[in-house]
Amino acid sequence: MDAAPKPRMRFRDILPKGLYWRTLLIIVAPAALLQLIITLVFLDDHWQATSKRMSQGVAADVALIIQLYERNPTQENFESLREYAMRPLRLEIELQPDAELAIPRCRGWGSTLDGYLLRALQSDISREVWYDSTCPGPQVLIRVPIENGVLQLKAYRDRVQARSGPLFVTWISGATIFLIIVSVIFIRNQVRPIENLADAMERFGRGEDTGYIRARGAREVRGATLAFQDMRQRIKKHIDQRSQLLAGVSHDLRTPLTRLKLQLAMMPDSPEIEDIKRDLAEMEETLDEYLTFAKGLADETPELVNITKVVEEVVADTARGGADVAIESGAASISTPGRARALKRCLANLIDNAAAHGDRVRVAISSTETAITVSVDDNGPGIPEELYEEAFRPFSRLDETRSRNQKGVGLGLAIARDVARSHGGDISLSQSPLGGLRAALRLPRPA
Repeated sequence: MDAAPKPRMRFRDILPKGLYWRTLLIIVAPAALLQLIITLVFLDDHWQATSKRMSQGVAADVALIIQLYERNPTQENFESLREYAMRPLRLEIELQPDAELAIPRCRGWGSTLDGYLLRALQSDISREVWYDSTCPGPQVLIRVPIENGVLQLKAYRDRVQARSGPLFVTWISGATIFLIIVSVIFIRNQVRPIENLADAMERFGRGEDTGYIRARGAREVRGATLAFQDMRQRIKKHIDQRSQLLAGVSHDLRTPLTRLKLQLAMMPDSPEIEDIKRDLAEMEETLDEYLTFAKGLADETPELVNITKVVEEVVADTARGGADVAIESGAASISTPGRARALKRCLANLIDNAAAHGDRVRVAISSTETAITVSVDDNGPGIPEELYEEAFRPFSRLDETRSRNQKGVGLGLAIARDVARSHGGDISLSQSPLGGLRAALRLPRPA
């Protein structure tokens, strides 16, 4: 079987993913590229051309001094040439009889512009030249072979190389660095309100109280923050109203149910009375489960929950009821922010549902850097794939598919998904390796 082709590397795969770094790249990259182009154009067209002409001028002066000396190689002529070389030409010359042309250099490499002077010297005087610009100080060293020795000349650097090039590069580099610093500060101040808003929305999605968020940043970000504040207040008001309504419904329904149960308890036993008692018990169970589903998570404070410990407790409780349930694989001490009782209710619904429809239940816990997954597998009859979403609908029994489901009123999976989504996660169904159904609870793991 042929191996799957490797995915092709795309340019966008190496680009930063965050808004802060993308914005910084959009601002800094064009500016830095423009500065680089300007620098390269300046160095090639101005600095190097100017330095070339300056080197050619020094080479012409050196060639003239050598020619004048070789026409009259006397000490008196040399002293006269030394004075002319010093004052108008700013060249220091020294005659070294019987000396070697090459001497040790201060460093092993020099400037890239040294080649201009060497080529100009060799072209004008048509002989070998030794040149050194690596030693510290304001002068460069030129050594030319003459009859019976070496003529050494010292020329000032500002006569050989244009000094504006390094200064220009320094200013350009400084301007680029300053631009980057200003961009970092500015972009950071603009992105921080967006990050704060995203964090508040994520925490609010998990059911945490985010409190008041100050509207900061650009006009659009302020508008989004104010809109989120209004939405948060409306949702909290809706939850409070729902809780008050459910509390009233619970009180109004439980009171007549209690009276009916009391009256039935005072009646003599009969088959009809037992049927009524069972109907009342089912009504009470339905009411309790419905209130649990509708009440949600409003009555519990978020905290750091050890998912592994919660799974172990639920598995132990289910096993005590006689079910064949065990943890197949797990990880030690996996924690995430959430509501302990709500997550325990969610996992209990998943595991109890699996135990009600299968003889074997296996639970697996896994985690990555971004998510925690709890998988519950059973060997029951399973559910067709087209009915997976139907199973999460409130009061959905799916009796035709899972005929052994005679327990509950069809709110187990609905409550479990409601809890999972209120924590920023979800529950998915798939076929189990045991032959039945797999319910996988996935919760986000904070960085």
